Amino acid sequence: MKNYRVLLFYKYVNVGDTEQFKNEHLKFCFENNIKGRIYIAEEGINGTISGKTSDIESYKFYLRSYPIFKDIVFKEDEEDKIAFTKIHVRVKKEIIHSGLNGTSLKNGGKRLKPEELLKFYEEEKDFVIIDARNWYESKLGKFKNAVTPQMKNFREWKKTVKDLEVYKNKTVVIYCTGGIRCEKASAYMVEQGFKDVYQLDGGIVTYTKKYPNTYWEGSIWVFDERYAVDVNTEEELKYTTKCEHCGTPTSYYINCHNMECDTIIFYCHQCKKDMDYCCSEDCINALRKRPRYYG
Repeated sequence: MKNYRVLLFYKYVNVGDTEQFKNEHLKFCFENNIKGRIYIAEEGINGTISGKTSDIESYKFYLRSYPIFKDIVFKEDEEDKIAFTKIHVRVKKEIIHSGLNGTSLKNGGKRLKPEELLKFYEEEKDFVIIDARNWYESKLGKFKNAVTPQMKNFREWKKTVKDLEVYKNKTVVIYCTGGIRCEKASAYMVEQGFKDVYQLDGGIVTYTKKYPNTYWEGSIWVFDERYAVDVNTEEELKYTTKCEHCGTPTSYYINCHNMECDTIIFYCHQCKKDMDYCCSEDCINALRKRPRYYG
């Protein structure tokens, strides 16, 4: 058994005094060796954290001790090492930047369980599946036949929905990593007149744990030091992208270490070293480069 855990969680709920809650939360995390990022807003909580198994169990018990979080859902991965080096607990206006202020979660799309999505595929239901993540996330992995809008960030969702109006009268399923983006994204689609909108309950993470090697293609982009999580074992389903330098199938990426560039590059591990963690010869010779702490 692996000794570390990575926990992904969120809940939309009225938090109340966000500063007091933040301070209590940060104190607990420091005292219990919890690392990661936790965002708190009046509308709820959103976090990805990592720690030893016993410390993560303590955190789960602690958070659920608050009545408003007694039923919060945790998505959990076993790991060999910790996935963060620091802890950040911050108060934000939103628990994920959306640009969808005023969108009511009461209008959210119908929740589609992983087994129901599997059935959609296997019974060849007439539906459109849409990725609510950013372009680089969907490049690393996506559902079979998914529409993958080329968003730079989630704040572009309103513009994206205009581009998706051709699907207004279709059955639409939207998905994201853990479900948080789809809460508001699906509600906005309903408000814009989409007739039959579903959101994948629990997101990609929940689906791939239940049904690997089915209709998910590639890896899952994660915002921690793991970079990506491989979920399939069948070779034809493991990769959806290739190293931009040599063409080898890969599920790894970096940001160019030229600090004036910072472009996302999909590399294999050998080419990232050969290219000195940069996207071009010009960037290799740049004056301002990010320090490198790993091999």
